[in-house]
Parts: sequence; structure tokens; C-alpha cells
Amino acid sequence: MNAAQSPTHSESYQEATPILVAVDNVIFGFDPDEEKLKVLLFKRQVAPQAGTWSLIGSFIQPQESGVQAAARILQKFTGLDEVYLEQFHAYTQPSRDPGARVISITYYSLIRINEQNDELVNTYQARWFDLTDIPPLVVDHNHMVQDALTHLQGKIKRKPIGFNLLPDEFTLPKLLKLYMEIYQAPIDDRNFRKKILSTGILDRLDKKDKSASKKGAFLYQFNEEKYFSLVDDGYDIAFL
Repeated sequence: MNAAQSPTHSESYQEATPILVAVDNVIFGFDPDEEKLKVLLFKRQVAPQAGTWSLIGSFIQPQESGVQAAARILQKFTGLDEVYLEQFHAYTQPSRDPGARVISITYYSLIRINEQNDELVNTYQARWFDLTDIPPLVVDHNHMVQDALTHLQGKIKRKPIGFNLLPDEFTLPKLLKLYMEIYQAPIDDRNFRKKILSTGILDRLDKKDKSASKKGAFLYQFNEEKYFSLVDDGYDIAFL
């Protein structure tokens, strides 16, 4: 084909088949009372598969990026903004959505459940599910949840992002339980304490949580300066 026969950009765009692009958000939250890592789901409102449990998602609007769309739906359903949000995959299988040809860019977010807007969550009939009790979801959303968890498991070995799921003050047993929930596996208590304290990221407070025993457990908070340094620089700790 010579230059005169080459299609222009406008002709190429016109000939291309339109494809929809969506974002789906795997919203993780840690319930400090039940000590369970959970995922926020809602029942799909539109066909196909209306009434089936689903991750929370949306089509990307013309004037927004993927991360802006993910932040928009997170704020819409929970009332929260400026929370940890990270892209982890794109799902492009042509037959993945029976409704249309849809590419899904997926994110996961880490939120504190007690900070959500309960009224908004209830308005959209959303519900928190334990990782071990997630029902069948629409299209490939179960696969997305597992992929997000796998990505999170790898990430917390290198960056201390798990603290985004905890209250400002917490005990080491509570932190250990969070990590066991993320890994979905037991972790040796003494080994965990030694490794996490060696990072210098925790400041022990001069007070205890005595809700579980008379002796109580010291409360900690993370050192913000050290925290952000480790977020930038990272580390490599194998907790298992």
C-alpha cells in the first residue's frame, strides 16, 4: 500500500469497533471487632445478571481517567475519599461480559470500615462479606477479588500499606490478626513482632487496651515520617 492508499487517522477510528471501558473496585475493609478482612459488594442493578452480587464499578466517563472513575465510585458508595487506591490489572477477554465488549480496569482500595458513611452504604444495599464467605459474583468478579488479594499479599511484604485498614491506635495482636487475614494463613507471633518492630515504623503508646484481658496489651500507632519513608523506599519482609 502506497502513501496515497494509506488510511488516515480519522478513517482508522471510524473503522474501529467501539469498545466500552469500565473500572471495577475491590474495596477491602478490616473489621476490628470481628477481626476479619472483608470485601464490599452490592447487587447489580442492570441486566445482564441483575440481582447478582457484584463488585462496585462504573463505566469511565469521557472526561475522567481510570483512577478518577475508581475514586468517584468509591466516594459515591462509601462517602470516603483520599483513601489508598491502586490499579492492579486489566481484564480484556472478549467474552467476559455478556452485555457488551467491555474492558475492565481494576483497582483495590483499603478503607477503615468504621469511617464509611453507613447511610450511603445502606442506600445502595451494599454489604460487607468475609473473604471466606464471598458469594458467586457477576462475570469474572470472583477472579478479580482473588487477583486483588494476591496483589495485596505481595505488596505488604514490600510496603506498609496494611495500616490503611487499621484505626489510629491498635495493639500488636490486632495488627498480627490483620496480616493473617490478608495472607489467609497463620503467622508465628514472636517472629512477626520481631520483624515488624525492626522496621521502626511503630511507636508504642503509654496506654493499654484492656478489653481482652486484665493485663492488657500496649497500644501502638504508626510513625508517619517512617511510614511514608518506607512507602517510598519499601522493604522486603517475609512474614510467613
